[in-house]
Amino acid sequence: MAGQAETASLTGGPCRFCGTELTETFIDLGKSPLCETFLTQEQLLEGENFYPLHAWVCHECFLVQLQEFVSPDEIFREYAYFSSYSNAWLEHCSNYVDQMTDQLGLGADSMVVELASNDGYLLQYFLQKDIPVLGVEPALNVAKVAEEERGVPTRTEFFGKEFASKLAEEGIQADLVLGNNVMAQVPDLNDFVGGMPIILAPHGTVTIEFPHLLRTMDENQFDQVYHEHFSYFSLVTTERIFAAHGMRIYDVEELWTHGGSIRIFACHADHSLEETERLRELRQRELDLGTETLDYYRDFAARIVNLRHDVLTFLIQAKRAGKRVVGYGAPGKGNTLLNYIGIREDLIEFTVDRNPYKHGRFTPGTHIPIHDPEILETEKADYVFILPWNLTDEITKQLAHLGEQGTRFVRPVPGLTILGEE
Repeated sequence: MAGQAETASLTGGPCRFCGTELTETFIDLGKSPLCETFLTQEQLLEGENFYPLHAWVCHECFLVQLQEFVSPDEIFREYAYFSSYSNAWLEHCSNYVDQMTDQLGLGADSMVVELASNDGYLLQYFLQKDIPVLGVEPALNVAKVAEEERGVPTRTEFFGKEFASKLAEEGIQADLVLGNNVMAQVPDLNDFVGGMPIILAPHGTVTIEFPHLLRTMDENQFDQVYHEHFSYFSLVTTERIFAAHGMRIYDVEELWTHGGSIRIFACHADHSLEETERLRELRQRELDLGTETLDYYRDFAARIVNLRHDVLTFLIQAKRAGKRVVGYGAPGKGNTLLNYIGIREDLIEFTVDRNPYKHGRFTPGTHIPIHDPEILETEKADYVFILPWNLTDEITKQLAHLGEQGTRFVRPVPGLTILGEE
């Protein structure tokens, strides 16, 4: 009885947006290490820290979220993710720069500020148009690449109200403030969003991209949940958050990136910009689906258990049949998948990644070795298991010659699929 009482009283602490006590589980993936802590050979002999990967949904504002177990400083000061190693992502960013330059009339007298600017992957395209930029990036190793290799002025700080005020005192008034896949990664959500209007010019625009919670749920993308992602957003909840900080979302785009994202366009609340029809349509679609009710969130976990069983069954059967399975990619989401499903080197022999930082290292928790993709030319595999499943098209094109030689490609999400056998 004591165990039952303890389970019944388990909560996720206060909601990071509205402060309501979290009592409703979204999904519990057990315990997992930080997804970007790739291990050296020497570190394999040391202990690893595992933290609960338990996501909650707030019954007041419907923000899906994890508790903060590790500080952002520990996670992001030395970071293994470099944005420039995906051609498809770079093309997406180049197209965005063209779009915003035309849409906002940006030029030599403008200012663009990117929050979590990584290795300069995006701001480099504004520089090519002679548009002034400033990157804000806390990870010292990737910020160094941005400045030294791409000439992107970068401040190595965590963005929030205090740092925004410093920038404003220095005269920074941004015509465009942007952030791609960063809002999920800040535990103090109110401080982060609250800093944006401080540096936003009176008629400026904020654009923020993030995985859309509806797509995450519709397509079983449970591996979007990891410790570096503190929050998961619907449009309706995001509107509520921005309104609380004096801003208004006036437009939205639905994107292919990260398995299905949205890009919101926001301005100061008193700006005269009218909201678009596509914003109204997506807002209504979410409401019709029931995103403001707890019932909407309650069947996700059961679907993920079934997916886990399917993946394990495939890998075990392949192993027993004498087939060789290797991985492609070592993304953060992949480490959630590997740890939750329980995949180690006995089921996936090794994985490869284009990022040299990861070569010779091992995946956190599961200790699968990571190599340069060139190894696939000599170490032939029957199956390549694609961990960054959102880049399946790009990866299968890169490895098309292996497919012609008989290698099959496996995509685990939204459901186990052996390409060519759909």
